[in-house]
Amino acid sequence: MAKRDYYEILGIAKGASADEIKKGYRTKAKELHPDRNSDNPNAEAQFKEANEAYEVLKSPDKKAAYDRYGHAAFEGGMGGGGQRPGGGFGGGQGDFSSAFSDVFDDLFGDFMGNQRGGGGRRAARGADLRYNLGITLEDAFKGMQKSINVPTSIACDSCNGSGAEGGAEPTSCPTCSGMGKVRAQQGFFTVERTCPTCSGMGQIVKNPCKSCRGAGRVEKDRTLSVNIPAGVETGTRIRLAGEGEAGMRGGPSGDLYIFIEVQDHELFERDGSNLFCRVPVSMSTAALGGSIEVPTIDGGRGRVQIPSGSQSGRQMRLRGKGMPPLRGGGTGDMIIELAVETPVNLTSRQKELLQEFEKESENNNPESSSFFSSVRSFWDSMKG
Repeated sequence: MAKRDYYEILGIAKGASADEIKKGYRTKAKELHPDRNSDNPNAEAQFKEANEAYEVLKSPDKKAAYDRYGHAAFEGGMGGGGQRPGGGFGGGQGDFSSAFSDVFDDLFGDFMGNQRGGGGRRAARGADLRYNLGITLEDAFKGMQKSINVPTSIACDSCNGSGAEGGAEPTSCPTCSGMGKVRAQQGFFTVERTCPTCSGMGQIVKNPCKSCRGAGRVEKDRTLSVNIPAGVETGTRIRLAGEGEAGMRGGPSGDLYIFIEVQDHELFERDGSNLFCRVPVSMSTAALGGSIEVPTIDGGRGRVQIPSGSQSGRQMRLRGKGMPPLRGGGTGDMIIELAVETPVNLTSRQKELLQEFEKESENNNPESSSFFSSVRSFWDSMKG
């Protein structure tokens, strides 16, 4: 069967320009690609036919020979190649890998996230940094201005962050032509990998800066002033934009994230905006009632009235004496929890008085009476 005309295969006129030839091949490649024509058994053969035509017409020398002699230019050794068994093509005539790679970006560029001829990659952004800051509960209540010392990377002063001696601009990487990626043919597919020469930067420094060794940044401690708002809790995160690690060779700096950890307090326990304070009281005060003085987080004092007959665990509230809000809402409360304390190290006289009191207090312990009454009923039911 006579071979079809290459121009006809690509749907272009004879004498078409290089751009028109490439455009014609792109159109046919998209139209005939086997993955898009699973229901067409002839698609693969037609696709290879288009590859063969493009491989010839894209070369000025081969195109001139074809225009003069037609298909005879590549028969009998004139052009090398001819069709191989199994459908492949030899010489320079029908090399599928070479032809298809020319339009790989047009077919799959969006999928691969690549833009051909993009003129190089953007300089790498610096890493974000984390700083753990411990503060007291009083600091969290009032808010504060805190100076911190952060070990980080900053732009090199000697090269102004370019990485090149004297601040010269980096040059395009010759291996990847500034793309930051190189391609390798693996059978049917073209695979992209990070360029080994420039590590994906797309640029190289011919004369590296002696201070930073071409990195464009140096290690240095920085002192920063941080505003800690009132009401912060453990886990609160404060972001300082651009205060992280400097970017490579003039790239943008990362951010600094400060994580707050509020330390435990010896008097108060925090639960959101409320504070809890466990206050021990004597047995006599709990029984008779009275007034006690308690501390508040602002350094002041509050007075609490204890009702007579109070038990351990009883709670009383001081409104507005808790923690301030971080993101709106009312100020929390302070919860006083009583802990009735049993006296120790009693004198003989104190023991006598307590024994006399015990004899006279048969009806003064309703909870104990109720409990032991339930115990007796339980034992009786077990006997039955």
